[in-house]
Amino acid sequence: MAVIDNGICNLRSVTKALEAVGAAPQVVRTPAEVAASGASGLVLPGVGALRDCVGSLRSAGLDTTVRDWIDADRPFLGVCLGMQALFDHSEEGNVTGLGIFRGNVVRFRRPPEYKIPHMGWNTVRFLQPGSALAAGLAAQGESFYFVHSYHCVPEDAALTLAGCNYGGEFCAAIARGRCFATQFHPEKSQAKGLQIYRNFAAIAGR
Repeated sequence: MAVIDNGICNLRSVTKALEAVGAAPQVVRTPAEVAASGASGLVLPGVGALRDCVGSLRSAGLDTTVRDWIDADRPFLGVCLGMQALFDHSEEGNVTGLGIFRGNVVRFRRPPEYKIPHMGWNTVRFLQPGSALAAGLAAQGESFYFVHSYHCVPEDAALTLAGCNYGGEFCAAIARGRCFATQFHPEKSQAKGLQIYRNFAAIAGR
């Protein structure tokens, strides 16, 4: 399992979570390291500002690696900024994303009683029946941990794997083929989050 270090991710938390479910994470920083890893799955975590995340990927040439990996339908998991980076554009700093999926990343527009960033535990509902990433999780509600001020709005509603409500519905996870991404942080979400990583490791191992 290759985990991209883009310099602004909670790398230790993600690798420890993968280790906890029996995966063998390898930290990679260049396309050559991804190729040399022989990994069957690729994970893109990220925290902080999307501009830094996307800029780091482009400067290392990993934007092409990620795009080619997803185009080949190889197992991919994006986490937080690793999800937002896959879309066309973000309002956060007027950033052009990788454009792998059509859609935008927009700031929460909520009544004053809803604090931004959206931070803490919230209920996620899985909307794609039988999704391998959601195996062993209740479709109608599991709690995961979020920290974000912006959320993804896919053009294609069928891309949405999971939804969440915070003063209104938003996309909490996406899936197409063997490409998955979550806005929430599985590595901060205790047993249910570990189940996400366990499921992804199983997908990558098939």
